[in-house]
Amino acid sequence: MSHLSIAPTSIRLILPESVWLEPEHFHQAIQISNQNNMNEAQKWQFYLNSLGLLGFEEWLNARLPEQPIQKQTRVIETCAQLQLAEFKFCVISTEHLLDEMVSIPEDTIYHPEQVAHFYVLMEVSEEQEEAILRGCLRYDRLVTYCTSDRLQNGSYQLPLSVFDPELNHLLYYYLYLEPSSIPLPVASTEKVSDKILTYLHETSTKLSQWFQGVCDESWKIIDTMLERETNLAFNTRQAQSGIKRAKLIDLGVQLGNQTVALLVNITEEPEEKLGVLIQLHPTNGARVLPSDIKLTLYSKAGKTLQEVTARSQDNFIQLKPFKGEQGKRFSLEVSLEDVKVREYFEL
Repeated sequence: MSHLSIAPTSIRLILPESVWLEPEHFHQAIQISNQNNMNEAQKWQFYLNSLGLLGFEEWLNARLPEQPIQKQTRVIETCAQLQLAEFKFCVISTEHLLDEMVSIPEDTIYHPEQVAHFYVLMEVSEEQEEAILRGCLRYDRLVTYCTSDRLQNGSYQLPLSVFDPELNHLLYYYLYLEPSSIPLPVASTEKVSDKILTYLHETSTKLSQWFQGVCDESWKIIDTMLERETNLAFNTRQAQSGIKRAKLIDLGVQLGNQTVALLVNITEEPEEKLGVLIQLHPTNGARVLPSDIKLTLYSKAGKTLQEVTARSQDNFIQLKPFKGEQGKRFSLEVSLEDVKVREYFEL
């Protein structure tokens, strides 16, 4: 997939796509919102969710006319849900986005019956009879933004800038990706607040398996990465042995699709422990990292263990090497401005 190259200051200059709402759309939305005993505020949100869903369906039908779409839809108070083939969509509808903030209900992210591969943001204007598609976000990227400091009254408050305004990307994902490429949490007996731990466990990178040659394809052998990134190299004085791999971290469209390389070196240590060395490097020919980009190490419980911030001329940053027993879990976060990308690991 080829990403658009857009300066972060102009990213929202992309004109949003919109759908005109017809009288039958309003009639259907009123019928749906009147089906349950709710107060006026709940009915209004059901009404908005219904209009947003109907607008999104119209948009899909216009762009996928030859696709054998089998739609399954459901409207609930927090969102509207739509399934095309094996892909699930969560449609978040709002009246306005005047403060450039989006409220995402916690259950739509962690409850197995509500999660979706893609989250679509709709701004519904009843007066203008219009539904505006303001952006989309993949589930595996959405969860990296859902930190405890963003949770207020049962919903995560996210900046509009984390949503991709280029809707052609959504069509590309639907047409060319497999649903398994965006893993979702599965139903279990755990309470909702524990769902994130289930998801993290299922999607963590098991470093000990690297010694058996088992590794996700997103983690490249350093020599392979070096063929594309001539300025990329481990500090060889500290990484002379063990298994070395690197992964490109996409900082998102709101930062001009910048990427950095997360480099991990693991070694076998006495007492059946593993040694870990972690560095962050610039890519795409850049000689230095973006100023103020951070690399943070978290424990399984989310406690900050280490953090390092790039200065204006740093060509790489590095956490202090550490050791741990097999099975120990931790996570790494790369953050810059409002963008936070989290990777999860198990020794």
